[in-house]
Amino acid sequence: MKILIFGGTGFVGINIAAALLARGHDVTLFDRAALPRAAQRVFAGYGALLTVVQGDVTEPQAVEKIIACGFDAIILGAAITASPVRDAADPASILQVNLLAQVPILMAARRSGVGRIINLSSAAAYGAAALRNTLLDEETACDPVSLYAITKYASEKVAARLAALWQSDIVSVRLSAVFGPWERATGTRDTPSAQMQIMAALQQRGEAILSRPGLRDWIYALDVADAVALLVEAARPKHRLYNISTGREWSALQWGQDLAALHHGWVCRLAEPDEAPTIDLFSEADRAPLSVVRLEQEFGWRARFGCADSAADLNNWWAHHGEGT
Repeated sequence: MKILIFGGTGFVGINIAAALLARGHDVTLFDRAALPRAAQRVFAGYGALLTVVQGDVTEPQAVEKIIACGFDAIILGAAITASPVRDAADPASILQVNLLAQVPILMAARRSGVGRIINLSSAAAYGAAALRNTLLDEETACDPVSLYAITKYASEKVAARLAALWQSDIVSVRLSAVFGPWERATGTRDTPSAQMQIMAALQQRGEAILSRPGLRDWIYALDVADAVALLVEAARPKHRLYNISTGREWSALQWGQDLAALHHGWVCRLAEPDEAPTIDLFSEADRAPLSVVRLEQEFGWRARFGCADSAADLNNWWAHHGEGT
């Protein structure tokens, strides 16, 4: 299959590309940012199977031109994961990238006969509902609050509406809290994952200090890539929306302590009273986990990585590639 990934040089996009390339697919990455040097070296062996195009997803002509090259599937991954500060300062850019750029892509894909489109949404779409429920499945009523959450939820609804009207094959996926290889500062994600902040503290030899354990259904980027690749290849998905999560909870504190076990003398811990934390956990409370029953029952899919093994794998990845991101 020929597959186009918008936002393809972001860390989630790179992991998805790696999974698709390993399966023998022809992958094109479209992004404003260049592919990191370390990723260029890793992907060099795939030769002509990988194409990287630098362009802006908000420019319809550039979008039309790349889609006209002909693709079997498109993955919509370009997004600004904004903080409240950016929400207040630059709402137009958030709406433009996260939502308004979607329709020209979908229209161009329809004209070019693209077979399947995967829209990468987020658990953020649940919004305040994530604090009122004990488990979040695809039928849970959403209450998005931040502009990122609002645009992600809206992107799902737009995709579903046009899919019904056009009889098009468009699937949205809500990703849980993702972390993993190739995560780096690109200007589109205001707060890195807790795990990447912890990893940065390790590199700087400073203690990783958390305000609370940070319990969540964290998911490793390799598992996200595996699930997305499965949905790209699936003959006929039964639903237009799927949660992608580990389906189980563990804390950022435990993850950091599993990482610390690999580095003698380095510490990840909770803050003492009146001590300022060094790790930002995004919010004051932990949201409910996402149900993955739909994905598991239909495809038999389950995440491979848990707390300790994702810490070990990311530690190994960083030793080989981290400095090149």
